[in-house]
Amino acid sequence: MFSINTIIPYLLNTKLEDLGLHTSLCDWISNFLTDRPQSVRVGNCASSNLTLSTGAPQGCVPLLYLLYTYDCTATSSSTIIVKFADDTVVMGPISDNDERAYLEKIKHLENWFQENNLLLNISKTKELIVDCSKKQERHYQPVIINGTMVERVDSFSYLDVHIPQDLSWSSHTNSLAKKARQRLYHLRRLRDFRLPSKVLWNFYTCTIESILTGNITVWFGNSTKQDRQAFQRVVHLAERIPHIELPDLQTIYYKQCQTKARRTVKDPTHPNNRLFSLLRSGKRFCSLKTKTERLKRSFFPQAIRALNQGN
Repeated sequence: MFSINTIIPYLLNTKLEDLGLHTSLCDWISNFLTDRPQSVRVGNCASSNLTLSTGAPQGCVPLLYLLYTYDCTATSSSTIIVKFADDTVVMGPISDNDERAYLEKIKHLENWFQENNLLLNISKTKELIVDCSKKQERHYQPVIINGTMVERVDSFSYLDVHIPQDLSWSSHTNSLAKKARQRLYHLRRLRDFRLPSKVLWNFYTCTIESILTGNITVWFGNSTKQDRQAFQRVVHLAERIPHIELPDLQTIYYKQCQTKARRTVKDPTHPNNRLFSLLRSGKRFCSLKTKTERLKRSFFPQAIRALNQGN
């Protein structure tokens, strides 16, 4: 039996009431989280019950997390907070060495954690400064949270995407290609067992192609020619094993750009919906002005081109 109790019911109830939710829901959640004993069972052995003052039953965390952190928002239009499960990312631009908005948001976030009785794990907190300019190296103030300096890193893995300081994707693509090549062994073994081509296709799609195309709209546009060739070699090797034709990554990238762009266009609440504006004819979307090759090859310009070609 695994049952864990309260996530500060009083604060949670207050947040629910601020959202305008019915008091019966507040009472239900409070009763559900309060005074629930926890015990651990391994085989025929069980520990004694223990009532905890923090935690949540397994399976309830996503809903409670969303309700509990809804008021953890950016304090200015120049900063963005991205919340995914228990990972929180603060992003802010630094122009002309002006770090005030960025540092103020971090301070605000630190205060929010304290007010909501949450503990921020500083040892797992990292700072990554993305700077693609070729100018002389700049010096930025260190980030201090609860009296501890946050480690500044050159690259960081977020949601299985290796994000480097200069947004060059070679380290990420090399990691994906290596992982995909390792799984070709299992595809060969399945072929040796004379499994049908459909089964081999499904295995490739689920375990190899899914690796090569994970978050592909983020990095593929700015990947190097060498990186794309390395990926395509993996696809060619996979084709020879079951002797079936497989889609190339450029085609998959193009289709995913179209799909993601169409969803954004149909969702007026999407923060990037405004980037997709129709021309007066109503048949084509306005192209984004790009001053650099990096921006030209990034997702939004590529997505607009894909939409216009599909119309």
